[in-house]
Amino acid sequence: MKKEELRKLIAIWFEEDIRDGDHTSLSCIPPTQMGCQQLIIKDTGVLAGVEVAKEIINYFDPECRFEQFLHDGDHVKPGDIAFKVYGKELSLLQIERTMLNIMQRMSGVATTAHKYQSLIEDTGCHVLDTRKTTPGLRYLEKEAVALGGGMNHRIGLFDMILLKDNHVDFAGGITNALTRARDYCKEKGASEHSEKAQRFLNMKIEIEVRNFDEINEALATNIPDRIMLDNFSPAKTKEAVDLIRAWEKTAGRHMEIESSGGITIDTIRSYAEQGVDFVSVGALTHSYKSLDMSFKAVK
Repeated sequence: MKKEELRKLIAIWFEEDIRDGDHTSLSCIPPTQMGCQQLIIKDTGVLAGVEVAKEIINYFDPECRFEQFLHDGDHVKPGDIAFKVYGKELSLLQIERTMLNIMQRMSGVATTAHKYQSLIEDTGCHVLDTRKTTPGLRYLEKEAVALGGGMNHRIGLFDMILLKDNHVDFAGGITNALTRARDYCKEKGASEHSEKAQRFLNMKIEIEVRNFDEINEALATNIPDRIMLDNFSPAKTKEAVDLIRAWEKTAGRHMEIESSGGITIDTIRSYAEQGVDFVSVGALTHSYKSLDMSFKAVK
């Protein structure tokens, strides 16, 4: 995430929390009193959000000193100390909750992504996140997925074409949807200036399919870069993979295959073992458990 965009978010977070002042701290802590607090890990998982924490601290009080012991992506356990922060005690108290909120959530996402990916590591399949993210925190949650060993799908609606069931139905079918998407990219590529034009010409097209008729129709167009198998059982996934891999030999090119729809930590391996390239899991960013940690005063 770009630094200037992150700082805009940080401003919103502090406005939400502090407004005209932290009256609890102001009422009992002298304004010049100096202190130290340390981030203590209280759970097992993958740490994420340390770099964001640095930006939060620097934004609120650039005079604070940050002493780092652990890094983003590190595997942590209860009792680990991630970092210490030295500065005005008023600053430390006002930074605490905002910083913890972000770090606990990012670490929870990273830990969840690691759990899913570790179950399928030996299959060559990759777990993907989705757009089922917290509004305003998408970039940070997707960064956390990557820190945990997962892969990012598209960031938003702007960086990839993903034709889902509603697009297909509104467009009048698989062929119509794919043809229009391909033509749209070509037209935008021809009309835009060089850098932006290349972006459209290189933009991947993925299509969601619900049955074997739709798979065959999608393959017949030779347009998509990836086919998403929506709510297929593991057995049907294997049939679909075999069909698509056979088509590849005739077409002379690789077709990426993604499984999606209700896949859980208990079923992900049964899909990965069928030969798909990716399994997308919304739970990475909407059903994670925050990693427990605290920011405590050092006496």
